[in-house]
Amino acid sequence: MNTAYVLVHSPSVGPLTWASTAQALEGSGAVAIVPSLLGVADARPPFWWSVAEKVRAAIDRLPPDQAVVIVAHSNAGLFVPVIVEATSRRIVGCLFVDAALPSPAGPTPVAPPELLDFLRPKVTGGRLPQWTAWWDESDVAPMFPDAQTRRAVSAEQPRLPLSYYEELVPTPAGWDNRPCGYLLFGPPYEEVAIDARQRGWAVDHVPGGHLHQLVDPRAVTDRIMAMTRDWRSSTS
Repeated sequence: MNTAYVLVHSPSVGPLTWASTAQALEGSGAVAIVPSLLGVADARPPFWWSVAEKVRAAIDRLPPDQAVVIVAHSNAGLFVPVIVEATSRRIVGCLFVDAALPSPAGPTPVAPPELLDFLRPKVTGGRLPQWTAWWDESDVAPMFPDAQTRRAVSAEQPRLPLSYYEELVPTPAGWDNRPCGYLLFGPPYEEVAIDARQRGWAVDHVPGGHLHQLVDPRAVTDRIMAMTRDWRSSTS
C-alpha cells in the first residue's frame, strides 16, 4: 500500500495552499490528504491541541495499515511533534517545507517576542488581520502565481486571535525518532535550514517565495517525493 502524504498547512492560511501539490502527488500515484485547520481560529486554547486533533482525525480516516509522511509548511512545522504524539499510525518521516522548526527539547513559542511586538498593534476586535494583510504589497504579490489564486487563497485565510501566537507548543520526547528533512524555498528561512542540517537532517532547496508550492507545484512535488523516497521504500 502506498504511503500517504499528510500535507499540513499553517493555521495562518488555509488548505488551498497545499491543494495543487496534493493534486500533483496524486497524479504521480501517491496518496495525499490536506487536513483543514480553518476551525483552529475559533477553537478554545490550547490551539496546538486543536491542530493535533484535526490532523489526527484526518489520518484516522486513512486505511489502518497505511504508513504516513507528515509534510508541514511554514508555522505548521511547530506542531509536528504534537501531531506525531497524537496519532497511533506509523509515521515514517517528517518533512518541513519552508517551515519553522520545533525546539530540540522543551516547549516551542509559536512566535518570538519581536513578532509579538509587531502583531499587537494590529489586533482589532480581539483578532489579527488575515496573514497577507500584515505585509507590504511588494512582499505579498510575488508569492502568488496569478490574481485568481491570490483571491482564492486570501478569501479562506482566518483571522486568528493574538493568543494563538502567544502559546507554547509542547515538544514530546522521541517525536524525531524517524527520518526528518527540510525543503527550503528562500528568505527568511535560510537559518532554519542551517539548523535542520545541524540536526543531521537532509536539506534541499527549491528557490522561490514562501508559497512556492502555489507557483510551481510540480517542482515542489518532485522534490518532496525525491526527499522521501527512502522513507517510503522502508514501508514495502
